[in-house]
Amino acid sequence: MQMMSLKKEAEMETKTAEQRSLDYRNAMARLGAAVNIVTTDGVAGRAGFAATAVCSVSDNPPTLLVCLNRNSSAYKVVKENGVICVNTLASKHEVLSTLFGGKTPAEERFAAGSWDVLQTGAPVLEDALVSFDCRIREAHNGGTHDILICDVVDMRINEGEEALMYFNRRYRVL
Repeated sequence: MQMMSLKKEAEMETKTAEQRSLDYRNAMARLGAAVNIVTTDGVAGRAGFAATAVCSVSDNPPTLLVCLNRNSSAYKVVKENGVICVNTLASKHEVLSTLFGGKTPAEERFAAGSWDVLQTGAPVLEDALVSFDCRIREAHNGGTHDILICDVVDMRINEGEEALMYFNRRYRVL
């Protein structure tokens, strides 16, 4: 058994960084997650992106963790505004998620949904399953992404919809 482990370890060491990165992305595709649209608005303008890298940190105080790719078109705007809204999508929002996950201009992304605001002024998707209105408390270097620690200052919950999930590089409904 130990011999097998050493063999596996040796194989991992001989892989290039690019191969390990590809293996990692393929493995992460099998980690199902809720689909969210993260939005911002403020002095730097309005922007948004699709995200599955969102999770709860604490309920006291209410805190979320959101990962933001530094190559995202929304990156600079989010960082300058300092506020976000995490809008968790229902099954009917697949097209909207695709718009926010691609290269579609911001105006077209937002034109495809109905939006409101809560405390921070970040756009709240009116028919999202839940929307978490947040102030970004701190950001940490996470390689290709920034890890945003966000204080939830308000939220809106809607009932009766099925969740849009992402698993194995495809949308799923839960």
